[in-house]
Amino acid sequence: MKKATLIAALCGLFMGAQTISAQETAQELTYVSDPSQGVLLNRMKDNWFITAEGGVDVYLSSLASKRSLSDRFMPAASIYGGKWFSPVFGGRIGFSYMGLKGLAANESYIGALQNEHLVDGQYAKTRYNEFGLVGDLMINLTNWWCGYRPGRIYNATVYLGAGGYLTYTKQYKANGESDGYKHANSDLVALRAGLINSFNVSKQVALSLDLRFTGFNGLQNDGGTGWNKKYGALEAFIGVTYNFKNREWNAPVVPVCPESENCDALRARLAAADARIADLEAQIKDCLSRPVETVEASSAPLATVYYPIGVSRLSRENQRVVKAIAHVMKSNSDKKYVLTGWADNYTGTESINMRLRKNRAEGVSKLLQRNGVPASQLTVTTNNGNLSDLGEKCVALDRAVTIEEAK
Repeated sequence: MKKATLIAALCGLFMGAQTISAQETAQELTYVSDPSQGVLLNRMKDNWFITAEGGVDVYLSSLASKRSLSDRFMPAASIYGGKWFSPVFGGRIGFSYMGLKGLAANESYIGALQNEHLVDGQYAKTRYNEFGLVGDLMINLTNWWCGYRPGRIYNATVYLGAGGYLTYTKQYKANGESDGYKHANSDLVALRAGLINSFNVSKQVALSLDLRFTGFNGLQNDGGTGWNKKYGALEAFIGVTYNFKNREWNAPVVPVCPESENCDALRARLAAADARIADLEAQIKDCLSRPVETVEASSAPLATVYYPIGVSRLSRENQRVVKAIAHVMKSNSDKKYVLTGWADNYTGTESINMRLRKNRAEGVSKLLQRNGVPASQLTVTTNNGNLSDLGEKCVALDRAVTIEEAK
């Protein structure tokens, strides 16, 4: 066997082993997305949400602390629209309401309730309604510290934000009668921070407990000595969030051994396949190191001219072939050539086939001589065998004239 043939066979075995190994592995491995390997950012239209929440707040200030804690609770509410830009970072913007109960030095200050409930016979109770536009930057601590997992039920999110509030208080006429709630010249600028404890009840909906502190200034209620800058509110909210599509994040796909399979057996099979591949590589290396064997090529005709059944006349195409052969013969004037006529032995009688063999060979000889080949270079003969010897289905290959260099 020639070296090239051996290399081809070994390469076939090598590729076959790799294919079998890959097929066996594919049948036993499953592939899943693994968020621990990282995530891909989604499109801008993905991962939007809307949140509505309601709860209570407690107003904190130096004077408000003189009022009973149980008498300082007020309702609070918010509604937001937001987006998660990654499993860790997001933002939201919305509208917020705070109700604040405190104390003023006397009834002449903003928000003081007239003719009602003095505390310690001196301080007037106050009530404020704050309506604001707010925004927050959010960080999902659970995804940051523990890695993103789509099926996680609980998530802890911290946020830091700011906003501005319009203050509405109860106004009074000169005679002390109530004139209803109106906008007061005591609007607020606020900074806020909080912790959202969210619980996923489905892929779309989550419930949350939002604990927040809001710091602000601007309410003039501390004895007329100036603006009290130690203001704030503690707030707690129960909320519901709806997550719009797309709600999850794409992650790299990794192979995983089936839980029901023995991974040690799989590793053993892979190791056996690696050993087979290494053996084939060694055989190829050994084959390449052997000396090259030279094989003498078998002699072949200079040319072969084929004919249709029962025809001895050269076609135009064959005439062009013979003319080209004549050019080669003239350039090798020292060589002699044998023209052999053939006919198939499956059709026609023997006498017809003998005539076809002779006429075909002589026709080629005459055309060569007309194109300058000396008759002394040519020997005309016939052969009553089968040129191809490939059987009755290949008889077209037996109707021919072969042109060979004389030995």
